[in-house]
Amino acid sequence: MKNILLIGGSQGIGLTIIEQLKETHTLFVASRSNDSLNHENITHLPFDVTKDDLDLSKIPEELDGFVYCPGSINLKPFKMMSMDTFMEDMQLNFFCLVKVVKDIIGRMSNGSSMVFFSTVAVGTGMPFHTSVAAAKGAIEGFAKSMAAEYAPKTRINVIAPSLVDTPLAGRLLNNDKKREAMGDRHPMKRVGNTDDIANIAVFLLSGNSSWMTGQIIGVDGGLSTLNVS
Repeated sequence: MKNILLIGGSQGIGLTIIEQLKETHTLFVASRSNDSLNHENITHLPFDVTKDDLDLSKIPEELDGFVYCPGSINLKPFKMMSMDTFMEDMQLNFFCLVKVVKDIIGRMSNGSSMVFFSTVAVGTGMPFHTSVAAAKGAIEGFAKSMAAEYAPKTRINVIAPSLVDTPLAGRLLNNDKKREAMGDRHPMKRVGNTDDIANIAVFLLSGNSSWMTGQIIGVDGGLSTLNVS
């Protein structure tokens, strides 16, 4: 079975990816919590990406896939955004990702795949997204450069979702009126669910996507490309 390392994954999109992979892959999940991660094919590594160094002794010498799940949603007018918020978002979303990738890139196997996450707000300007769009934009540029540098050995792609129903987005979807309003912004008239995103991540980790690298893949209910108002 292929060895896949996930950073994060105890909830939301990461947990759904794990659910889809756990019967057919050997998973190494580095996260703060191990809730819902009890399975014979899952090894949990206690890990806070903002504070800890990854224990490489617990990870195989050869990895076939890597997924970085941690992210943030700080939506405020720019004038209300502190510099601390910008730095914290950049740290969690981008610099912590770079640190882990530097640790493991030498272990990626021939034909391996890395999957990162961005946001629809990078390619489509949206108010109140300055901090998260800046941090995720850094990921997109990093991924394209890395994909060029490590082709053909390792493929690197980015998924750019719109709003997905996860605990991270809870305050944006915490009543029916908000959920309906957010859904109506999308041509598909709903917000995303974790399977919508996990399905693409699992595809990108598999050999079925073996001719794809350096791509930013919008999974956003049509929001980034369609105007149906």
